[in-house]
Amino acid sequence: MPPSSPLPSPFTPTFAHVPPGPLAGPLQLLPINATAVSVHTADGAHVGSLKLVSGAWKFKAMGYDAAGRMEPGHGPLTEQHNIAFAAPDAAEVSARLLGALLGPP
Repeated sequence: MPPSSPLPSPFTPTFAHVPPGPLAGPLQLLPINATAVSVHTADGAHVGSLKLVSGAWKFKAMGYDAAGRMEPGHGPLTEQHNIAFAAPDAAEVSARLLGALLGPP
């Protein structure tokens, strides 16, 4: 479970449109509260959240339009929306979400 107060972040979170193309990895997790964790690329772009739903952490994709308006269920990780995780582990989240973008080896 994430800590009750977020630790200082090594990146600056941004909340804007992410253009198509490769994402900067590894993904970074920023705790929001006991049931939500914000998911960002290595350079800080917000691409979604993990939310604790019925005992599982589910990824909720997030995108932003050109005007900066939030688009839930969209963005560069749209296809991974609702993937479940046992815990908000940054290494696993990054590997599974970014790995899915690459497809099978």
